[in-house]
Amino acid sequence: MEFKNGNSQLLSKLATSDQHGENSPYFDGWKAYDNDPFHPTQNPNGVIQMGLAENQLSFDLIEKWIMKNPLASICTREGVKAFKDIAIFQDYHGLPEFRNAVAKFMGKVRGNRVTFDPDRIVMAGGATGANELIMFCLADRGDAFLVPSPYYPA
Repeated sequence: MEFKNGNSQLLSKLATSDQHGENSPYFDGWKAYDNDPFHPTQNPNGVIQMGLAENQLSFDLIEKWIMKNPLASICTREGVKAFKDIAIFQDYHGLPEFRNAVAKFMGKVRGNRVTFDPDRIVMAGGATGANELIMFCLADRGDAFLVPSPYYPA
């Protein structure tokens, strides 16, 4: 499908080709994982999904914590009142409580030999945002970064 405006094509050749979306090699790994997912005891020879930008290893820990701390989560009736505060701090600030906890945890990981100032911790909504933030901090106009691939198909 091509979208044209007069004589010019509005979308790139990549966006209009079969190599975009589900027909791209990127999704071959997803399909293999869907057909044969790894499990440590039930399927130790299965496929491990390494292309997912989320941590699925701690869901059980998070679920248990939310059940014990319902006021701390906007995913519960008890915590829904915190939605506005959490939504407002979805930018680089992050919630102060979370920045404090991260600073304390980072100090603990370093054997309490180093302290971290929570006001100097910058939060990002994922690896993509964090990479972009780091690049804005490190790069000058005209600098370039090598981005490993495969990356996201879009």
